[in-house]
Amino acid sequence: MTVTLSQLLVALGSALAAVLVVIVVVHVVVLAMSRRWASARDLARHARRPFRLLLVVLALSAVASSMRLDVVDQAWWDGIRLALRLAAIGTGAWLLSSVLLFLEDLGLKRYRTDVRDNRTARRMRTQMLILRRLTVSVVVVVALGAALLSFPGVRAVGASLLASAGLISVVAALAAQSTLANVFAGIQLAFSDAIRLDDVVIAEEEWGWIEEITLSYVVVRLWDDRRMVLPSTYFTSTPFQNWTRRNSELLGAVELDVDWGVDVGAMRAELERIVGDTELWDGRTQVLQVTDAVGGVVRVRALVTAVDAGTLFDLRCHVREQLVSWVQGHGTPGLPRTRVELVEAHRAGGAARPDEDSDHRGVFSGDPRAEERGALFRGPAEQDG
Repeated sequence: MTVTLSQLLVALGSALAAVLVVIVVVHVVVLAMSRRWASARDLARHARRPFRLLLVVLALSAVASSMRLDVVDQAWWDGIRLALRLAAIGTGAWLLSSVLLFLEDLGLKRYRTDVRDNRTARRMRTQMLILRRLTVSVVVVVALGAALLSFPGVRAVGASLLASAGLISVVAALAAQSTLANVFAGIQLAFSDAIRLDDVVIAEEEWGWIEEITLSYVVVRLWDDRRMVLPSTYFTSTPFQNWTRRNSELLGAVELDVDWGVDVGAMRAELERIVGDTELWDGRTQVLQVTDAVGGVVRVRALVTAVDAGTLFDLRCHVREQLVSWVQGHGTPGLPRTRVELVEAHRAGGAARPDEDSDHRGVFSGDPRAEERGALFRGPAEQDG
């Protein structure tokens, strides 16, 4: 319907007034819901802008679809309608993403990661982060598809492409095989509980924490603050160590090589004193054992436990330092030493004179037959002499 400018302004004013009424009603409903559901206010704050913008765009789109300004050409007016339709799709995707992400964040608040046993919380956080990325990706893809279908030319091209969809899908699968493998591996990692955020792992002979898990790669923060980026397929196809898969508590060993004269009982009492005086020990296990005693030294192993991997590393260093100081402070009995014993060898029949058979001593000796051979070797002249 063709209208004048004044009629168009009246229609726009009426549409905006209706939008204002809807906003006020929704605000009142949110205030009433917040009394029973505390998160309703947070939801309204997250979705306020996209919701209001969507209402305005829908109102303008409804006015533009039902009437046309008489001074504007039809082609231009169709362009305005298309722009409003695209704006409605974009704001609708924005609103949907905001609501879905808020609900996911609401679920994350139920699981705290700042407690001692946070394995369940880390698993849920890992899964939620993957779901966030999937949510945003799906909403964006759907919005782009809806926006492209708004163009008549694109709809015609899409209809012609459907006939060759099988061939295109095969070509795309072959071209993106590694990428798709990483994507599916990332989803598998999120829901298989193989690794979680803040898990302590050893990968590629490096020790570190899982810092980030995406759909295509995993970031491991190493002990010296380096970052190692590995494809998601690495954790589904390569063996690795996960120290905190079941719980965060760990058992660590400290080994020392000491002398045979060490007092093991006193050393065991010293270990008990060391772990009792530090907050790094969680109080579960402290054991000192002799695990080996060969090669001139005694190998002593101290087992201690801590709440997590970082604390365990500090505890092991502390125990090792204190035990070394204890061994040094107790003098020589425990310090490793090398013993050498010199033994003087004598013949059973007495020692030979230095000048006797000096030229041929040791060549033929040991029994009467050897002495006869020695006499033949010396010759007649030497025998007469």
